[in-house]
Amino acid sequence: MTRRRWIADEFEADRAALTGSHAAHLARVLRARPGQQFDIVAGDTVRLGTITAVTPERVEFTLAEEVEAGAVTEISMLLAIFKFDRFEWAIEKCTELGVASILPVIARRTDAHLAQAAAKRAERWRRIALEASQQSRRSRPPEILEPRRLKDALEVAFTTKVLLAEKEKKVLLRDLLSGEIELPMVLGVGPEGGWAEEEVKLFEANAWRPASLGDNILRAETAAIAGLAAARTMLF
Repeated sequence: MTRRRWIADEFEADRAALTGSHAAHLARVLRARPGQQFDIVAGDTVRLGTITAVTPERVEFTLAEEVEAGAVTEISMLLAIFKFDRFEWAIEKCTELGVASILPVIARRTDAHLAQAAAKRAERWRRIALEASQQSRRSRPPEILEPRRLKDALEVAFTTKVLLAEKEKKVLLRDLLSGEIELPMVLGVGPEGGWAEEEVKLFEANAWRPASLGDNILRAETAAIAGLAAARTMLF
């Protein structure tokens, strides 16, 4: 049976520990006990961990040999902020699919109250990504960058930049990805209502390549998940 993976809250040498909510979940929900083994992410390595002590506040491990960490997917998302419940669902699912990083963007069509509240939600988004990383056996969570305006977001460097655009009629994502693609790559997904015309021009001026996911009009979270899944399938 595949061992569950946890990202250590504390570690040094051959010891590690989970604390807080992670320890509480392991102790109370999964009823962990000394002697059980899990994969433990300790910094840049994943090691076999054996529980030595369990309380609802702290679960301690001894660490043994390294285990396979899994491949890193060099695909990031530039994701315009939309309704928080669906945005958080997109973060969770994109994390499970192996996204390298997520850059939340305040677009012209982002609701004003969402734009104002976004900075205070960033830590919650990181917790969601951490939990999804452990569930999906990632060796590290994706980086969730601080929310920023589109003009500032476009200054972040990526080798290949693809804008998922519902108005694009000539180039499908699958056709673009069937050519030679250099990594790392970023996929841009717009807000509800799509990107404003001046935003599309700003993308074009910064060498983003538009691509379509097909004729259907997708919700933002659906486009993010579908685009990432397609790119991962074709490139890895």
